[in-house]
Amino acid sequence: MATATVHNTSAGVRRGAPADPVATTGHYDWVLLGFVAVLVMVGLEVVFSATFALSITEGDHAAHYLILQGQWALLGFGLMFITARIPYGVWRFLSPLMVVGAVVVLLLVLIPGLGVSSYGAARWLKLGPLPAIQPSEFVKLAVIIGVATWLSGPRERRTSLFKGILPLMLFLGVVAFLIMKEPDMGTTLVVMLTATTMMFLAGVGLHYLTAIAAGGIALGMMLITSGGYRSDRLQSFLDPWSDPSGLGFHIIQLLIAMGSGGLFGLGPGASRQKFFYVPSAQADGIFAILGEEVGFVGCVVVLLLFAAVVYRGTRIAQRAPDRFGALLAMGIVCWIAYQTLINVAGITRTFPLTGIPIPFLSYGGSSLAATLVAIGILLNVSRAGAPPTKAPRGEG
Repeated sequence: MATATVHNTSAGVRRGAPADPVATTGHYDWVLLGFVAVLVMVGLEVVFSATFALSITEGDHAAHYLILQGQWALLGFGLMFITARIPYGVWRFLSPLMVVGAVVVLLLVLIPGLGVSSYGAARWLKLGPLPAIQPSEFVKLAVIIGVATWLSGPRERRTSLFKGILPLMLFLGVVAFLIMKEPDMGTTLVVMLTATTMMFLAGVGLHYLTAIAAGGIALGMMLITSGGYRSDRLQSFLDPWSDPSGLGFHIIQLLIAMGSGGLFGLGPGASRQKFFYVPSAQADGIFAILGEEVGFVGCVVVLLLFAAVVYRGTRIAQRAPDRFGALLAMGIVCWIAYQTLINVAGITRTFPLTGIPIPFLSYGGSSLAATLVAIGILLNVSRAGAPPTKAPRGEG
């Protein structure tokens, strides 16, 4: 079943079935682009709502953060239209360079003077007068391209332990180690979940995947129970009310924001928790501010938009003309899906907080630009999609 997902021909289309707009050769999936554009617009609105008080407190005009995010959105859409026009096969040839580049930039972040620290984490890279960027956001895409390239190669890369699985896991282990050194467990989790899902879809044996999953869970539990911020986050997840003004403050304020929204919300811009109650309200906590302003119904609508992006991306993968295109598309889809689920689960106390942003909505130029670049690649795969089989005359 896994390999059926990436062997994408039109043979699976029912005779006489109506044409699938995603599968039309030479046309972009404009519906996908529409969903993404709506999510970005929602994100800009809620970023303004969550930051205007912060901007004024810092001595800037109320729209300071909105303007910055808007500039990154324009840059992101510009890059998206560029990557949408680049044949996705080009990324396969560039993958060795991107893999090496991913490791290099993660190392640079850890060098004092180049890496910028904030809240105890060194996740940003500052080069001269340019704005600081978060390399791990672009590393996600580099990893997806690298894994798709590797798994779309000779069959032994999916079946042989020493010629296929171990080299891939070595690369992923190095990337995960460097991201954890920042530290950033949330991004590490997204990268590893995405890569493992791509391995499953490519047809890697379940015995290998089971061993990888067991090792990852064991390592994760060891890191969580070893103390430090990871242990604190687990404790705040299990019982935030045991220390409501300390470890539990963050999650309690997020839950208050979500609960205050009720069914239909307090209205756009009417959030009260954004006034310095929710830490990082404009970043990883922005879904809570959204929930307070638009309520349960509004949150469901936004999550349906994410579900629509995932659905369209999955259809693009199914119609991709080759294994590399299918794996590349599914890697991007998994990245967006996992990061959204982990963020929302953390805010609703379904999963411990990880500190990762929600795609398209959270404030952060690197996250927004990297995700839009990935959407551009996905659009190019949609343009190359195989057309559906036409029904013979007289049938259907």
